[in-house]
Amino acid sequence: MTTDAAAHEPPPPIRVLLAEDQVLVRDSLKVLIDTTPGLATVGETGTGAEAVLLARRHRPDVVLMDVRMPDMDGIEATRRICAGPAGAGVRVLILTTFDLDEYVYASLRAGASGFLVKSATASELLAAIRVVASGEALLAPTVTRRLIADFLRGPHPAPVVRDLNDITQREREVLTLVGRGMSNAEIAEHLHLTVGTVKTHIGRLLAKLHARDRAQLVIAAYEGGLITI
Repeated sequence: MTTDAAAHEPPPPIRVLLAEDQVLVRDSLKVLIDTTPGLATVGETGTGAEAVLLARRHRPDVVLMDVRMPDMDGIEATRRICAGPAGAGVRVLILTTFDLDEYVYASLRAGASGFLVKSATASELLAAIRVVASGEALLAPTVTRRLIADFLRGPHPAPVVRDLNDITQREREVLTLVGRGMSNAEIAEHLHLTVGTVKTHIGRLLAKLHARDRAQLVIAAYEGGLITI
């Protein structure tokens, strides 16, 4: 194969594992994903336990994970998928509803890269899969603010205390603003920095705090006591 021919080859599809216990919903998601260019399902299941097994076997790019499933809920399944080297590169996108906000914080702590409301449109779902597969966190600022506000109102289990001694004062400021749901552009404007500088700080925070993505930084800000009433 020539170099020119290889350069024109389409990139490999984003590989998606479906974990949803409602067969009709799962079948609909499979048809939608498999008929969308650039996406392909690599497995499907209706239980959390099997989702863990399939994720380790197929190493999908994205696991579309329901919360309420038999045998093992989606939060525990997410925790097991994201733990250790076997979960490296596997991103979990949680399916939730607005009346299940109590699960969102636990899902993010378990390692999920974001969540999607089940009332989302087909185009929003496909976009969400692509965002998560690219390594970004699907956690809109408005949703972040709502999530943090909900947990500050309580009552909820006390968060894990996060040690932030290894980060600089500027990184602490950036982390606080990430935790408040600000975008990179908003942080840059607030701190009078360039967007590129903000991205650099976020990259360093990800490394220092061993965070998978931006969603995990929100949790770190909350657990580090940076977000207060």
